[in-house]
Amino acid sequence: MSEMQATPDLVAAPPMPGRARLFWRSFAENKGAVVGLCVMVLLIVLGLGADFFSPHSAIAQHREHFLTPPVWLHGGTWEFPLGTDDVGRDMLSRMIHGARLSLLIGLSVVTLSLVFGTILGLTAAFSGGVVDIAIMRLMDILLVFPSLLLAIVIVAILGPGLFNAMLAVAVVTLPGYTRLSRASALAELARDYVTATRCAGAGRLHLMFDTVLPNCTAPLIVQASLGFSSAILDAAALGFLGLGAQPPTPEWGTMLAGALEFYQRAWWVLTFPGLCILVTVLAFNLFGDGLRDALDPKLKR
Repeated sequence: MSEMQATPDLVAAPPMPGRARLFWRSFAENKGAVVGLCVMVLLIVLGLGADFFSPHSAIAQHREHFLTPPVWLHGGTWEFPLGTDDVGRDMLSRMIHGARLSLLIGLSVVTLSLVFGTILGLTAAFSGGVVDIAIMRLMDILLVFPSLLLAIVIVAILGPGLFNAMLAVAVVTLPGYTRLSRASALAELARDYVTATRCAGAGRLHLMFDTVLPNCTAPLIVQASLGFSSAILDAAALGFLGLGAQPPTPEWGTMLAGALEFYQRAWWVLTFPGLCILVTVLAFNLFGDGLRDALDPKLKR
């Protein structure tokens, strides 16, 4: 009697979702991060199309409309939906152009500090010895001073201005990227693939930038997204103190400094720039938190 053995039908397994889909699924679980991303996209669109979206020039003075209130208040007009400042400049147009300038500041500062911090961190990790000690002690010295105070000292030496303010903020944020890249590189140097690549005859630069650096990008990307908000906030603080962008440049911190004397009779010239800084910094912080949770496998469910 032959025994019939039935073979179960093989059911094809569904295809595994790609890395991008897995990342987005993990990122979208954080609703605050999604909101932050939407605000960031809105700011980028407004910044890139500032000349198109602005109803007026950011520096044009309408002398017959000094301190005109917003449109929903008595005396407001749709010609200036958010009112005007003390010299008749349209607040809405200055807010939109300020978004472009703030994004430029954040991008410039993060790029400078990320590039030089990564190079210094990798150099310290691969060199060791005296070079490692010298680089890290220099970073420790920079960390001793409060960030804003150190930025003020640097701008005071270089002179007030937007470029000098961005350079000062980049120097202030440099230690964070240096320490993070060094720690990530040291963790990767102990792995087998680095040892195998070194035994295969790879040079130091190949090991640094082609082998180790690609595996250190996740924490650096998270640090850069969070550093974006810090750069904008520090640049606004320097502008508020008169050490950053100079009038009539539509920078939010500089606008706050020029509006202090009108906080009782024209609250909008002080409130709107402050709200822009608040919303922008909050959006980048929420986005950075969501990015960290999505990229860190220890935080995934």
